[in-house]
Amino acid sequence: MRAVRLTHQAPIEEYPLEVVDLQRPEPSHGQLLLKVRLCGVCHTDLHTVEGDIHPPSLPVTPGHQVVGQVEALGEGVEGWQVGDRAGVPWLHDADGTCEFCRRGQENLCPEARFTGFDVDGGYAEAMLASAEYALHIPESLDDETASPLLCAGIIGYRSLRQAELQPGERLGLAGFGASAHLAIQVARHWGCPVSVFTRSENHRELALQLGAEWVGGADDKPPQPLDRIVTFAPAGRLVPKMLAKLRPGGTLAINAIHMSPIPEFGYDLIYGERTLRSVTNLTRQDGEEFLALAAEIPIKPTVAMYSMEDANQALDDLKHSRIDGAAVLQP
Repeated sequence: MRAVRLTHQAPIEEYPLEVVDLQRPEPSHGQLLLKVRLCGVCHTDLHTVEGDIHPPSLPVTPGHQVVGQVEALGEGVEGWQVGDRAGVPWLHDADGTCEFCRRGQENLCPEARFTGFDVDGGYAEAMLASAEYALHIPESLDDETASPLLCAGIIGYRSLRQAELQPGERLGLAGFGASAHLAIQVARHWGCPVSVFTRSENHRELALQLGAEWVGGADDKPPQPLDRIVTFAPAGRLVPKMLAKLRPGGTLAINAIHMSPIPEFGYDLIYGERTLRSVTNLTRQDGEEFLALAAEIPIKPTVAMYSMEDANQALDDLKHSRIDGAAVLQP
């Protein structure tokens, strides 16, 4: 089978990903063998390729927003049949026994493994997935719609929950890529006025099309102080700027697996019981809740399609904000 492999980390402009031929894997106990139908492209993939975060070993096949079709079942698999459509998110599995797993916080499990990072992911014609952690995709969501939902969508949903957004509250979104353009659809469904901070004119236009009441830059002031803000851009310098736009008692949630340093800022920016918190990974419950909600709304991603062989170009376009919405690879 063909797969896109990362053998060494380097700037994406050097096109470090290589298309290779690999032996098709066989499922072991608790695993699904999936024929990959589509795989979304994520900023985490870019961080992995460029060396911002380091997989435990190389080479590795990136990709963790996978829509696949079950080709074979390993021993002990329940709840799946050959031919089923499965969604594979970032969380590959967790130990299930630690204090975090017992609390329902498997996203914080110290032994958690991640798709396309600890294990081979979806930049390939086939892959293995944990049957227990794969997600059933609602029939009403086609492949192209479902793929970006499996990380960008789920983690955006978790970010809104971590920001403690309530229906009707004023929300700010800093950065308007794959995740934010899905999160705004959830927020609008909940009746929340949304302000968007982005430098890209194309992203501002898309935000307005999706219902933003105001768009501007990080240094601009929205019409009113915001109740909640989620930052999606991995730029620490934005944190003080966004705190300054929060009302007392508001929350700023940072959606980033890697971020540049946060500069020193005055106590007045967080005084008034403002909350600053990070968003870390996702849980199976997040995925199940969000996919059901996405089908109900229904959420409509803006998708740019690439062939699997063009994975380097897709990540290059992602890095340089040349994509409106989400990028998706097709084997």
